[in-house]
Amino acid sequence: MGGWFLAIVLPLLVTDQLIKVWIKLSFSVGEQSPLIPGLIELQFIENEGMAFGWALPGMAGKLLLTSFRLVAAVGLGFYFNKLLKERAHRGLLACISLIWAGAIGNIIDSAVYGVLFSRSSWGLVAQFLSEEGGYAPILMGNVVDMFHFTARWPAWWPIDGMRSHEIFPPIWNLADAAISIGVITLLIAQRRFFADASENVVSEPATSSEGAEA
Repeated sequence: MGGWFLAIVLPLLVTDQLIKVWIKLSFSVGEQSPLIPGLIELQFIENEGMAFGWALPGMAGKLLLTSFRLVAAVGLGFYFNKLLKERAHRGLLACISLIWAGAIGNIIDSAVYGVLFSRSSWGLVAQFLSEEGGYAPILMGNVVDMFHFTARWPAWWPIDGMRSHEIFPPIWNLADAAISIGVITLLIAQRRFFADASENVVSEPATSSEGAEA
């Protein structure tokens, strides 16, 4: 597991957190800055819920979501270790690594950002470990999002409800992107990934029995 963790999970986690901390300490809520003009910008928002701004209502929903994230991340860790022992397809291992890294990345925000940072608001940039204290109890922090696609459907687009509207309105972060890429790739290539895993499981007993006969 160490090799995969160092190659994919850890670099993604570190990059995700560096970007989030920089945004949190440099931008006020809603502040925007062009990244690639006409395509993508930085726009700081805080997300109380799931990826791309989806949320469960109320404090109970927030606590439930963070708890679910923690359980899911631990479960993914055990599942990943199981796949390694079974010598699963490298593509499957890469997908699970991406999903795992993204899950942990957003868990860190929810778990500790409320304690580490003061509140961000319109026109007010947060401070790290300020004398005023954090903006939320442990496990009740918000996820930091910052990437926003500004590209729009062209005016000649044949679907009326989409013309001149943003192609992808949600604001997201690197952890969201890692989860999405991992899940989409897994859905597209699942037959190959799991077929190879089944072949490995079938071939190992056969090899063992041949060795015993010899």
